[in-house]
Amino acid sequence: MTTEPFIAFATRPDAPALEIRINFGVFAGRDATPAELDELAKELLPEVSEVSIVAEVRHEVTEESEVALHQVRVQVASDQLPESGAERREFQIRLLAACERWANACVADRHGELTEL
Repeated sequence: MTTEPFIAFATRPDAPALEIRINFGVFAGRDATPAELDELAKELLPEVSEVSIVAEVRHEVTEESEVALHQVRVQVASDQLPESGAERREFQIRLLAACERWANACVADRHGELTEL
């Protein structure tokens, strides 16, 4: 048995109870910076005590086309969600609003030119 780390490995997806996707690159024309992701965390922590933030470049590829999407995902585990349906909906609305405020501030501060390949 090897003790070396694996470069590639398969996992079983552990779906978060709530995931918010932010189409960052569509509006900003660039990736989110580490400092901006830290700001997003600060924006979310008053609402939730633990959150996972993923910044990614997602490639959608077919034989005819290729698209690279700069996206930010906010993931919240089920133990962080309110129990009642109405409270969960309000919680989701507050998180969405915080994500939108953050994204709009990032775009207003600095945006890249959008290009088409």
